[in-house]
Amino acid sequence: MAQSFEITGTLKKIFETQTFASGFSKREFVVEVPDGNYPQMIKFEIVKDRISQLESHALGDEIKVSFDIRGNEYKERFYVNLNAWKIEGSGSAAAPAKSKSAPQNSSLDDSFDNEPDESDEIPF
Repeated sequence: MAQSFEITGTLKKIFETQTFASGFSKREFVVEVPDGNYPQMIKFEIVKDRISQLESHALGDEIKVSFDIRGNEYKERFYVNLNAWKIEGSGSAAAPAKSKSAPQNSSLDDSFDNEPDESDEIPF
């Protein structure tokens, strides 16, 4: 049985929804979490009908994400996904819905990609 986690931070980036030939869809988003002088940018994914939970949140909102950790292997490479299953405003249990314009680009635009290639290097 998978263990569940929670984290609270600021919604920094929302990526476009990806829909695959199988009909499966997912959407990725980034939450900034304070950590001393170096805040952490944590990328999550949310799938299927749960994607709609992102609609009531805008960039800059404080949110609480409930998630589990998923890992798999493909062609001798190992991948870890933080699978969000619940997103709520951190200020109260029932955050009011906000009208949301299209996500704006930030300095994180090209910092995250799903498929690392041979030129990708970890900066630490």
